[in-house]
Amino acid sequence: MVKRGTSKNEDLWRIPPPGAFGPLDEHGRRLGVAAPELSLSVVIPCLNAEDGLQRTLDALGSAARSGFTPEIVVVDGGSTDRTREIAEAAGARVIECAPGRGTQLATGARAAKGDWLLFLHGDTALERGWAASVMVFASNDRNRERAAVFSFALDDESAAARWLEKVVRWRNRWLGLPYGDQGLLIHRRFYRRLGGYKEIPLMEDVDLIRRIGLARIALFDIRAVTSAERYVRGGYLRRMLRNFVCLTLFFCRVPPRLIARIYG
Repeated sequence: MVKRGTSKNEDLWRIPPPGAFGPLDEHGRRLGVAAPELSLSVVIPCLNAEDGLQRTLDALGSAARSGFTPEIVVVDGGSTDRTREIAEAAGARVIECAPGRGTQLATGARAAKGDWLLFLHGDTALERGWAASVMVFASNDRNRERAAVFSFALDDESAAARWLEKVVRWRNRWLGLPYGDQGLLIHRRFYRRLGGYKEIPLMEDVDLIRRIGLARIALFDIRAVTSAERYVRGGYLRRMLRNFVCLTLFFCRVPPRLIARIYG
């Protein structure tokens, strides 16, 4: 799993699916190994997320088959659609705060009760096997000083979507910059020691990832499948260029509130 001497130019530590470590039962648990206790809270910031939230919550429901039930905290930034109704029907705890992903993530982390925190976007669904992978990662005490993300994927069959996925793999490998749509699994104590998410309007994910550092990030082979709607609507190339400009401005220390105006 871990290779010695890895540099910043090599890939993130990759964590293969649990099946790579031995046979699994029909629920994704390793045969002959007792399921460890896992205290996990999933924090989902939302704003008018009714179109994708149900899929996200349905995917999280598979955790029960792996032997644990996560707390789900949906942080709503003032939705005017059915976001709250969908979340409550799925058994999630809904809290409200001012809109802004950084603020919502920080608020959700403070409200969450789990020892482990999984931050996830409201239009992202984790593939089958995610819960078993999380259990494997969390069962290693050394990982309490590390974090993990999932592999990026889009729910679009176009060539443009496959190209973007390759670009993200390149960005992960050479820049060590997974974004929030890959999820983030981190122990609460480590999250607090890092200072958590800053309540900024944009780039809150990049800001925290940089503080974690490439050497302390693991990459699950399990995919986090995100809605491609915004790329289809705005155009893949145009949106990628805009994201690149915003990232460059952030590294040039332009205040996030100004970058947010460009991002729209």
